[in-house]
Amino acid sequence: MKTRSAVLHTQPGRYEATEVDLDDPREGELLVKMAAVGLCHTDDHDVPPGSAPPLRLPLAGGHEGAGVVVGVGPHTPGWAEGDHVVLSFVAVCGKCRMCSTGRQNLCDLGARLFSGARIEDPTSFRMSYQGRPVGQAYGLAALSEHTVVDARSAVKIDPRVPLDKAALVGCGVPTGWGSVTHMSDARAGDVVIVMGVGGVGINSVQAAHAIGARAVIAVDPVEFKRQCAERLGATHSAATMGEATEIARSLTDGQGADAAVVAVGTVTGEHIAEAVASIRKAGTVVLTGTGSMRNGGGIPINNTMFTVFQKRLQGALFGGCNPRWDIPSLLAQYQAGTLKLDELVTRTYTLDQVADGFDDMKAGRNIRGLVLFD
Repeated sequence: MKTRSAVLHTQPGRYEATEVDLDDPREGELLVKMAAVGLCHTDDHDVPPGSAPPLRLPLAGGHEGAGVVVGVGPHTPGWAEGDHVVLSFVAVCGKCRMCSTGRQNLCDLGARLFSGARIEDPTSFRMSYQGRPVGQAYGLAALSEHTVVDARSAVKIDPRVPLDKAALVGCGVPTGWGSVTHMSDARAGDVVIVMGVGGVGINSVQAAHAIGARAVIAVDPVEFKRQCAERLGATHSAATMGEATEIARSLTDGQGADAAVVAVGTVTGEHIAEAVASIRKAGTVVLTGTGSMRNGGGIPINNTMFTVFQKRLQGALFGGCNPRWDIPSLLAQYQAGTLKLDELVTRTYTLDQVADGFDDMKAGRNIRGLVLFD
């Protein structure tokens, strides 16, 4: 069939709505009619040169989405047309060491998702444009009217959940939420700093509030984002980490925050150093945001002080969440009213407006931009 997808044809470049050819689903695959897709900074990392590994172009973008299964490949048990799904950029095999020990976010299949091809065959692609293979971002290409995905990259959800809200738990919500609940060791009564309160960090704010942190300090240079964070659980806000660190120390007899989550869109070594300086002895910095994958740079910290103060720097992919469990669990919290999703969406866009949506994201005008399909 033919479908329309947001495609990156050049690097650098801009996503363009493009008609592509889409294969029928094969064994173990699903044809999904997309309903909604969040615009995440991770997709924008693919646009400038040098910030991501060399890509197969053209590339169909998008990884945070939800839709309805409208086709099931042969010999694909457990799936039916009409199933509602959230796409997971972390494919889950359920068999490798990481999956077997409760760390599905680190499934061994993740190593194959950057190829844009089928997981089992790096030479086979589901999409094509003018006879050329089109890579699917993270094996998904969620920013498409229809897409074919591996069933291991889909999570079945309660059909009563609105799909435009369900899309948000494909990346930003669990990444931010889990960075606090799974990765930070923060607990009730703690002081938590969240650096960057866009589409990911805003959910770290929600999580810190939910666990009973006595102070949640939201840090962002954009006043609009700070105001949103205050509505969603932040007790304090600051434009800089210097201000946030002083607030944390004023609340802890000079010790500093118990935990800090780094969730800025493009992380530098200086961001990490500021976070490390903000925490107390034996505190934890959770590194959630990403920067250049080709040149990570250095982290200007005093390694002796890092050692003697016994601080911890913890990486976090997908917030340490398990897609098969945490995606339905977070949606159940939304249904119960203990997790806010409606309030995260600042603007909605059409497929033709995807590039404008990323512009708004980088300009700080959105918490989360959401592409809606008819």
